[in-house]
Amino acid sequence: MTTESPRWFKSSYSENGGACVEVATNLAVPHGIVPLRDSKNPHGPTLTLAPGAWVAFVGGVQQGAFPTA
Repeated sequence: MTTESPRWFKSSYSENGGACVEVATNLAVPHGIVPLRDSKNPHGPTLTLAPGAWVAFVGGVQQGAFPTA
């Protein structure tokens, strides 16, 4: 079994002074996980979601389900 490393990225819309979430979607298909982490703490803990949960979260963000104010 080969171990694939997460390829972390953050949205091109992230211009808010470093309060960003990074995601590694490259692990969704081969391993069935989507890890997330705080961009300010790259060696800290990660939150691991199932691909379906990630899709639902992104859909909620796009629909405005999570107010920012």
